[in-house]
Amino acid sequence: MPAVPPFIVAIPARYGSTRLPAKPLRAIDGVPMVVRVAQRALRAGAGQVVVAVDDPRVAEALAGQGVDICMTRADHASGSDRLAEVAARYGWPDDAIVVNLQGDEPFAPAAGIREVARALAEDDAPMATLATPVSEAHELFDPNVVKLVRGTDGRALYFSRAPLPWARDAFAADRDSLPEDMPFLRHIGIYAYRAGFLCRYTGLPRTPLEQVESLEQLRVLEHGFPIAVRLTPEPFPPGIDTEADLERAERWLATQP
Repeated sequence: MPAVPPFIVAIPARYGSTRLPAKPLRAIDGVPMVVRVAQRALRAGAGQVVVAVDDPRVAEALAGQGVDICMTRADHASGSDRLAEVAARYGWPDDAIVVNLQGDEPFAPAAGIREVARALAEDDAPMATLATPVSEAHELFDPNVVKLVRGTDGRALYFSRAPLPWARDAFAADRDSLPEDMPFLRHIGIYAYRAGFLCRYTGLPRTPLEQVESLEQLRVLEHGFPIAVRLTPEPFPPGIDTEADLERAERWLATQP
């Protein structure tokens, strides 16, 4: 396994959430979610971990955790926009590798965080992400599960909420199982950027495919920039968006050694 390059983990942690109010502070087995995410980043070996917050209560929860806390504006449209503000404030070199670890991924595996940083270092694309095989037909047809296809060079061709690729003959006969010879992939929402591109990307105009699919990574492809894609070495448990997700997370954590 090639060595992991030096990398920064930046965590956008927005206090407001329509589906889960005060999301960063919601406790999982007594520990605030944002603290669990920060701990995962530290375990991955990041040279610097910065949490981009927009509320002093989140900053207070992170005190003493060994991470940097950057107070950002509350009006950012996306986590990437929030991290671009952080990158500008810290003055990171254009070639610095910045991993965007979502603030609602309290169980992100350290190996996956390292792998997305490695993927970017091994490719001259300005951005990288991870994927994992789709194992069940219901996943492929679920619009809440983002699918992707990639080329022989390991770069993304497209991301979609629709089933990709469409196995014409197999699905004409049966949509309850997956054909064994098709490389169906589910996108995992962790990204690595070169710091210079992070700032450039957030300044790009929104694009038609991005808006119709509601997938901001399509802005990158539509503007002609490549995205490197690697398979995650370990599963990523689902993120936390709702009260039901919190309950599921508590149950999952109780099964871990």
